[in-house]
Amino acid sequence: MCGIVGYLGSKKTKDILLDGLSELEYRGYDSAGIAVLQNNNFSVFKAVGKLVNLQEKAATFDPSGFAIGIGHTRWATHGKPTELNAHPHLGESSYVVHNGIIENYAALKRNLQEDGIKFLSQTDTEVIVHLFEKELKSSGSVFNAFTKTISQLHGAFAILLVTKSESDTIFFAKQGSPMIVGRDTEDEKYFASSDTPLIGKCSEVIYLDDGDYGYVTPSEISIFDKNAHKKAPHFSKLSTNKLSAQKNGFRFFMEKEIYEQSEVIIDTLMGRISDNEINFEELDSNLFEGINEIKLCACGTSYHSALASSYLFERYAKIRVSVEIASEFRYKEPLLCKDTLFVAISQSGETADTLETLKMAKEAGLKTLVLCNVDNSSMVRLADASILTRAGIEKGVASTKAFATQVVVFWMLTLYIAKIKNSLTPNEIEKQISLLREIPSVLQIKDGLHEKITRLSKRYLHGHGFFFIGRDVFYPLALEGALKLKEISYLHAEGYPSGEMKHGPIALADPELFTIALLPQHMLYEKSKSNVEELSARDSTICAISPIEFDKADDYIKISNVRDYMLEFFEMMVIVQLLSMEIAIRLGNDVDMPRNLAKSVTVE
Repeated sequence: MCGIVGYLGSKKTKDILLDGLSELEYRGYDSAGIAVLQNNNFSVFKAVGKLVNLQEKAATFDPSGFAIGIGHTRWATHGKPTELNAHPHLGESSYVVHNGIIENYAALKRNLQEDGIKFLSQTDTEVIVHLFEKELKSSGSVFNAFTKTISQLHGAFAILLVTKSESDTIFFAKQGSPMIVGRDTEDEKYFASSDTPLIGKCSEVIYLDDGDYGYVTPSEISIFDKNAHKKAPHFSKLSTNKLSAQKNGFRFFMEKEIYEQSEVIIDTLMGRISDNEINFEELDSNLFEGINEIKLCACGTSYHSALASSYLFERYAKIRVSVEIASEFRYKEPLLCKDTLFVAISQSGETADTLETLKMAKEAGLKTLVLCNVDNSSMVRLADASILTRAGIEKGVASTKAFATQVVVFWMLTLYIAKIKNSLTPNEIEKQISLLREIPSVLQIKDGLHEKITRLSKRYLHGHGFFFIGRDVFYPLALEGALKLKEISYLHAEGYPSGEMKHGPIALADPELFTIALLPQHMLYEKSKSNVEELSARDSTICAISPIEFDKADDYIKISNVRDYMLEFFEMMVIVQLLSMEIAIRLGNDVDMPRNLAKSVTVE
């Protein structure tokens, strides 16, 4: 979720870069930096924290006349949020900014270190600039060196590189991470990772395709495709609406955030998974010494992610887990034992009820861990340790990608603890890690799925309520599906364990009761199926979500045939999010700002 800007021209370069970065703040970041090349000299500024810190550092810098500049907002992945790890990264006479992940950076870094190259940062990005300068020594031209460099990179990336060897040129490459080139009426050149920094500055833009690379100069924009064929620049008119541009063409931020879950999960996994183990640089393994129980405490969506994760902790890490609703926990006079690790979960890190429970745990002498999306938030500062989910800014009040990233982090944490406790074999851990790697592809919304859900939604606008039902981890997912629908559609919905329907709720079954049944193939399918059949026999309207067609269902949404129940979990998660959103849209609601709700609840 990092952001990139670039500029080549004679206007106020520093202001253009800083203004562009400010337009990318919505993507989320924990450090920022700019590099300006003018008269064959670099001026570089970096700062940790908010953009105002970078603005203060560069306050006396005021370049005038022609210059080239690049800037970056970084969301820490490889390495902590420090100035050394902030972009741009330096070689001997070049700077680079980069979004994405260089999957083979470790091997490239080893080779470069063997050649005597010293690295300053912990990032994967720094290999790019050193590799480029190595190639530059043996290449006939700067562009050849850049081409050879990007040909050796595996992974997803958007790259801008500037060098004293071509002091009027910005080199660029795009693979799997967004990058836009723009020009103004004076033919000055701009770069950004989304439309918003370019609105009001550019008259037209080029949306680069995957595999595109090239360079810009004061007189030229040269683009080559993945097959090294030069292509004519194709310009498009730029929107003038910044809010619309931030939505990237989606109707609502919530819709955009559902679609970008695949991308943010890549960020969440980045630098934390290898072939056979989970790496959390932010954790000391001593945190788990003497711990016999984990207590998870949260509110709302974060509570549901904790509840889902409790199944994984006990199943894989073989450690006792309890899950608490923060607003209740505060007043129940709980027994807090020193052998308990207290884990608070919050998207914002400011949720009042959860923050107070964290204070209680600290006062009782418990070890504490926070799972959060916002660095330097109140909870992160208070806890003994923290893990950031890297979901980026979530503008929709009804949480989507925060839930997905929380569950993924908890899944990784169960494997991290399982290795410490030897509760899983190395082969079993490797299998789980290979499943984690599949989540981004599972979260990509398949062709026709959204359209099908949109058509189905018109059948679910009335009636006296919804039951979302599931077993095991699919029960918390049912709770989350019901919460999403309540939050944005204002229709009554409940989540229930499938097996509990016969213990009272089935009395409500009739054609006006809509049942959203989660029927995974790899988790208690036959048991769940028989529970749904009980509802069908009482004439409830059934919408089944499953890889296996269910003949008793009135509506059926097919998911992929995958190899594990957790992959089914994430695909079903996307479906219930989309279904809730489309029902709410049909009812004419603003799904981004539902009535009576706030994004960060900082009151009790």
